[in-house]
Amino acid sequence: MSKTDLLSMASGLAAAWRSTVVGQAAGTQVKVLRMDATAYPDEAHPFDEALLVLDGVMNLQLRGEAVQVRAGEVYVVPAGVPHAVAPGSHGTLVIIDRGD
Repeated sequence: MSKTDLLSMASGLAAAWRSTVVGQAAGTQVKVLRMDATAYPDEAHPFDEALLVLDGVMNLQLRGEAVQVRAGEVYVVPAGVPHAVAPGSHGTLVIIDRGD
């Protein structure tokens, strides 16, 4: 994997909330996407998913709780836990998971 400017890559994506795979490491996929203040619906995965906010803020909803994840913070969603993103989330998000 070569050096990648994740912020530039995310800002150049045509659609928000559509991730693009940057590379693979240790059996995982590293993806980047742009958040645009719209909500993202509830989903769950059969694997843990790390959500790393590079810039902006993500308003994560899980288990009836709101968790604000800010730039420089990561939240690991355990396998099988439904989670959604509330309106107002914006910026650049890196997702590290096994992929679907």
